[in-house]
Amino acid sequence: MEQLKTSGYAPVNGLDMYYEIHGEDSIPLVLIHGGGSTIETTFGKTLPMFSRFSKVIAVELQAHGRTSDRDAPETFEQDADDVAALLKHLNVSKANFLGFSNGGTTTLQIAMRHPGIVNKLIVISALSKRAGMIPGFFDGMQHATLADMPEALKAGYLRVKPDESRLQVMFEKDVARMVNFKGIDDNDIAAIKAAVLFIVADRDVITVEHTAEMSRLIQGARLVVLPGTHGSFIGTEETGIKEGSKLPEITVALVEEFLQE
Repeated sequence: MEQLKTSGYAPVNGLDMYYEIHGEDSIPLVLIHGGGSTIETTFGKTLPMFSRFSKVIAVELQAHGRTSDRDAPETFEQDADDVAALLKHLNVSKANFLGFSNGGTTTLQIAMRHPGIVNKLIVISALSKRAGMIPGFFDGMQHATLADMPEALKAGYLRVKPDESRLQVMFEKDVARMVNFKGIDDNDIAAIKAAVLFIVADRDVITVEHTAEMSRLIQGARLVVLPGTHGSFIGTEETGIKEGSKLPEITVALVEEFLQE
């Protein structure tokens, strides 16, 4: 990572929530990682690029990475409330939000539950309906074990929190959240008033059709479909990036242009 300005832990709804601040700008861009991930495993490639044109606040959610856990299940609604509470702790009254995968679903919840703090949203490879996943995804979740977790995500977690028992707990809570996911009502998504940019890959685990449907619910929302797989166009550690690929730079440029409109 480059241009790290500060990092710390905030007392948030019973958590010690880890955050980092990079770069400088008036309206920060809040980065929300995917399930099972850390700041580095989702945004290690792109965070330095984002921080060149915006102040960035990167967070780690309940039980993920350096953030502590609470005696309660993970939910997208609670994650949204935790991020909002963190920003209040940091005296941030308005922000842009970029969430990837589960973090994208959390980003939608932030817009629905805390609209006053939202400037613009970038929602990447996010889910609002179970039918939005590729066929078979939820069948596999029913029987998932830690052995099924991508090695890059396990290694990324243990780099920042070398505790196998906590890794197991995070994995089980992540799985339980997906197994129990009931979806978000279309009317709640349609009520989002912020400017939204949806991004998805053409071979994502989230279908292009589902992402397009979400984009049509929100007045003025934009949609971008990029070549690749889940996370590849932002260079997550889980998927990596083809050597020489310009897709992470292209994605960052699209986000920058959207934020500057």
